[in-house]
Amino acid sequence: MFAEERHRKIGELVAAQGRVSVAELAGRFDITKETVRRDLALLESDGRLRRVHGGAVAAGKASTSEQSLGTRQLMHHDRKLRIARKALELVPSGAASMILDAGTTTELLAELLTTELPAGRADELLVITHALPIAYKLSIGSRLQLETIGGRVRGLTSAAIGARAVEQFRALRPDIAFIGANGIDAGFGLSTPDALEAAVKTAIVDSARRVVVLADSSKLGEETLVRFAALADVDTLVTDTEPDPGLARALDEADVEVVLA
Repeated sequence: MFAEERHRKIGELVAAQGRVSVAELAGRFDITKETVRRDLALLESDGRLRRVHGGAVAAGKASTSEQSLGTRQLMHHDRKLRIARKALELVPSGAASMILDAGTTTELLAELLTTELPAGRADELLVITHALPIAYKLSIGSRLQLETIGGRVRGLTSAAIGARAVEQFRALRPDIAFIGANGIDAGFGLSTPDALEAAVKTAIVDSARRVVVLADSSKLGEETLVRFAALADVDTLVTDTEPDPGLARALDEADVEVVLA
């Protein structure tokens, strides 16, 4: 196989899988690891991938990259809706308080709260959020009690951030929090690209009696720039696919319940 064809196939593999390893490529193409590393360096210089420890990931997977809310709402919608429906089953019965973190899957959960929660349960449930889209949806035609957290609004996520938001969350002790993450990794834990968003998420995790993470399978095994929680800080992960063996083992050791949607 000519080098040009091998480079094309490596690019296609990274695009399809999101991540490839040096060992995997060496075995697939029957070449040395040194040759693989040279190939990856060339492809990285062309902007077709990004090298990481042990291999490469898609070019768009930089630790600080983050897509807009509108773009994320269109991605993996069916998976996220299944996760939101499963999360609805975890909403406490009776009088209770809950935090909804900013995010597309938590926003779908907010919609289900307004349409599928019986009126009697809605009357007893207080929802706390710093996400403007979620607050808006819960404020229209819903019997849920709603409390908003304020601060400077980050345009990319339409969520309040900063010291004021962190301070308000730290003063609370809700029964449950439903939180999102951009990455969930066996060693690094839960992460997000923005430091200010991470600080708010940490405050939410620290405040809640029970923490439920809603994350579709594209987030599993990923690391972004800022860690906001360890796996041991989480009670439940709701996702759409079984985590890979390494992550599954780490979740089990951290006593995290995995719920598949």
